[in-house]
Amino acid sequence: MKKGLTNGADYIKIPSQQRRAVASHLPGLPESVNSEAVSEPQCVDFMRGRVLTAPLLNYFGRCVSISKQEQQINEEIRDKEVRVISDEGEQIGIMSAAEALKIAEERNLDLVKIAPQATPPVCKIMDYGKFRFEKAKKEKEARKNQKIIETKEIRLSLNIDTHDFETKINHAKKFLEGGNKLKVSIRFRGREMAHPEIGLGIMKRAEEALAENAVVEKPAKLEGRQMLMFMAPKAAK
Repeated sequence: MKKGLTNGADYIKIPSQQRRAVASHLPGLPESVNSEAVSEPQCVDFMRGRVLTAPLLNYFGRCVSISKQEQQINEEIRDKEVRVISDEGEQIGIMSAAEALKIAEERNLDLVKIAPQATPPVCKIMDYGKFRFEKAKKEKEARKNQKIIETKEIRLSLNIDTHDFETKINHAKKFLEGGNKLKVSIRFRGREMAHPEIGLGIMKRAEEALAENAVVEKPAKLEGRQMLMFMAPKAAK
């Protein structure tokens, strides 16, 4: 951390495009961060593009949070030499970090270290705010498209009638068609514990009724007062 300009506060640099993001949201400040005001002891010096800790909170009167950076950017890059790639993907060459940053600032963009382990480290000139936004968007789409497999449950009983049994089986089929796993359970009450064979018979009926939709992962087994059977959807042919 470097030291701030007053009161000995610490600060870190933030990318220039974050300061440009929503200047209209905070009148009187030329550049700002698109975020709601927060009360943590950390605030942004919009005039200089730095994050400042508690001692300067009152100096600016408003505090704004920013997201954690994943790469070194702009003034954080202090390597003696870096290999620079332009925002269009062209090799600019090897130069000092200061020279590379000057080129980025002339283009109103940011200098981002993308390969710190390389010799020399590789930096790219880019719009870091746009890069982060697109990356977050792709991650969100990936999560949206990711199939989450859940385990759904149907509960049967020793004295279940035919209609209720068929209704439960229809629900089970919908769960399995949706790609979910299935837990079939029977709760034994009172003297029913003396007749586990009846429970096994009902479980067998359920297994046969779902034979076209599922395979048995764990056969029916009595655990305490419950008999459980686990099934998984059949793989599509």
